Amino acid sequence: MARHKIGLVGAGQIGGNLALFAAQKELGDVVLFDIPAAEGLAKGKALDMQQMSTIEGFDSRIVGSSNYDDLKGCDVIIITAGIPRKPGMSREDLLETNLKIMTSVAENLKRVCPNAFMINIANPLDAMVYALKKITGGSRQKIVGMSGILDSARYKAFLSMELDISMKDITTLVLGGHGDDMVPISRLTTAGGVPVTSLIKPERIKEIEDRTRQGGAEIVKLLVNGSAYFAPAAAAIEMAESYLLDQRRVLPCAVWLEGEFGLKEVYFGVPCIIGKNGVEKVLEFELNADEKAGMAKSADSVKKTMAATRL
Repeated sequence: MARHKIGLVGAGQIGGNLALFAAQKELGDVVLFDIPAAEGLAKGKALDMQQMSTIEGFDSRIVGSSNYDDLKGCDVIIITAGIPRKPGMSREDLLETNLKIMTSVAENLKRVCPNAFMINIANPLDAMVYALKKITGGSRQKIVGMSGILDSARYKAFLSMELDISMKDITTLVLGGHGDDMVPISRLTTAGGVPVTSLIKPERIKEIEDRTRQGGAEIVKLLVNGSAYFAPAAAAIEMAESYLLDQRRVLPCAVWLEGEFGLKEVYFGVPCIIGKNGVEKVLEFELNADEKAGMAKSADSVKKTMAATRL
């Protein structure tokens, strides 16, 4: 049986880690792609990791390229292409520049691998995955954004630190747009099955939720010349793995909604099942009044950014 083929568009920090994680998990052979001006970067990272494979003991093949034709036949495409945030910038500040990049990327992907399962990481994430779907004409099952997994991971990390317990015992969920209006669902968050609302005072939970919303900006400020890359890469690989191996994981992702949670025609972070057909089902549940208000506010923010693409 032929190996899966994974294309990574953008050979920067996230792209390099995506290649490493995919290869270490032996999810398939990897093509690390970037523009001609960065072809050496893509090929150099690929060669370095291929040499490392003899030490780490994985058999995935990794190549670098600046030719879109090398992405033909990819089962999964993960897009990181675009400029990262700098201190003081919001994700929305990246829209004009990154939309131009996404337009070129999407037009080429439509030509070489229109049936691939495509995961967008580039910011502003919800607007960029909308542009990807609009330009490629792909289905909502196959065009998704990485958002809720990363946001939930940050919330989980902060809760684990606060309670001084293993992160393995924290179960949580963050919904909404990948921005300052994301919606942590503390009501359904547990530590070993115990509601965190019974373990942490409400005012402290709010502080942790606020830190979660600013989790990306906090890292941008610390790095100065870049943004987060380890956790975003791991989150996207979790999505790709569930698709390639038909794991049917329940993962919070940016999905094109068609009435779920009372929202239509918007990319929005919701829990969904990812299997061999892509996004196979959105899992809806009853929200309380505060959660509904938070979701509505977040949806308005996302729709505003989507409208700014003028697509």
